[in-house]
Amino acid sequence: MMKIYFHLNIGGFSNCYIVINEETHHALIIDPGRITTALIDQIEGGGNSLSGVLITHNHGSHVQGIKTILKIYEPKIFAADWEVSGHKTTVITGDGTFQSAGLTVSYCTVPGHTADSMVYKIGNVLFTGDVLGAGTIGSTTNRYSERLLRAHITKKIFSQTDDTIIMPGHGPPTSVGIEKYYNSAFKKK
Repeated sequence: MMKIYFHLNIGGFSNCYIVINEETHHALIIDPGRITTALIDQIEGGGNSLSGVLITHNHGSHVQGIKTILKIYEPKIFAADWEVSGHKTTVITGDGTFQSAGLTVSYCTVPGHTADSMVYKIGNVLFTGDVLGAGTIGSTTNRYSERLLRAHITKKIFSQTDDTIIMPGHGPPTSVGIEKYYNSAFKKK
């Protein structure tokens, strides 16, 4: 059984998530924007240890806590951009799966917002970073990037079941069904 805890990074108004595997007492942290004592207490509060860090994309408000984490723990860091943590980064590309904290983590690239945008799926939950949020899609710098982002969202995210939960990089949780049917970025104009 897994539990997901939410922490807000006020500095960038970005979401950070802690996923705890209650059977193994190992934890993952997704997009550690800012490390607080509340966040550390959440990880360690039941004898849990931090096994991995998942980065959805290399923007400051999503990665600035990595240096602090590495002073306290020795987790494996997963990201599509080597610069997230240099030689300590396990670079992932394309689509695939890996095991961390005793959990199966699926990942897929969804470029458009950034070249290194990665979406993670654990159980029935997608961690989308800035790719897709409640009623929004990630910002882009040109029309090509926007079309690319929409196409990847449609193919890789909207193909999930409607009850799949979306935990975005900013804003409240949502679901695939809600975004598929009501996100204004996909409405016919």
